[in-house]
Amino acid sequence: MPSTCDVVVLISGNGSNLQALIDSQGADNPLRIRAVVSNRAEAYGLQRAAQAGIETRVLDHKAFTSRDAFDAALIETIDAFSPQLVVLAGFMRILTSAFVEHYHGRLLNIHPSLLPRHKGLDTHRRAVEAGDSEHGCSVHFVTAELDGGPVAVQAAIPIDPAEPIEALTERVHAQEHRIYPLAVRWFAEGRLRLQDDRAMLDGKALPPNGYVLRS
Repeated sequence: MPSTCDVVVLISGNGSNLQALIDSQGADNPLRIRAVVSNRAEAYGLQRAAQAGIETRVLDHKAFTSRDAFDAALIETIDAFSPQLVVLAGFMRILTSAFVEHYHGRLLNIHPSLLPRHKGLDTHRRAVEAGDSEHGCSVHFVTAELDGGPVAVQAAIPIDPAEPIEALTERVHAQEHRIYPLAVRWFAEGRLRLQDDRAMLDGKALPPNGYVLRS
């Protein structure tokens, strides 16, 4: 097991998944969050990081003339901390191919659906309207295809068609807080890797929907 795995987390808002990652740190976990970077100065996740003694940076995307210029500055900001892994935790920016390629194999995201179903936004409502029996969330490696990278782990929960969307959303959030620290820990321990465009766990290729946890 590596002694430590330095991680930079990117956020845009509340940072509840960031908090789950912060809480997962401990003597038995090589994860070490070196910094939290946000494109929004008002993001509450910055306060979560500061309360945990983690360095923070703000990089306002509106101050840049192009997406390429912002991502280049973001790479420079991240690389100052020399992380082995970059984690997207509610970072509401579509990343350029240059950024994704720079962190190939060491960039993780969490998406609120059972990928490859319901890529993009408004996933909870779309899952219900599609008549799905299950919904959930997926941790995946980031590639140039939006929400299309190899899946490491999913959490699946049953859908009750009579349940309000807000309640389903909260149940999915709870599962996000369960599987994101798990996937990041796997990576920190050297167990999870991207190889030949496949997510590998303990040297074995995971199925297309990753390691699935059901409740």
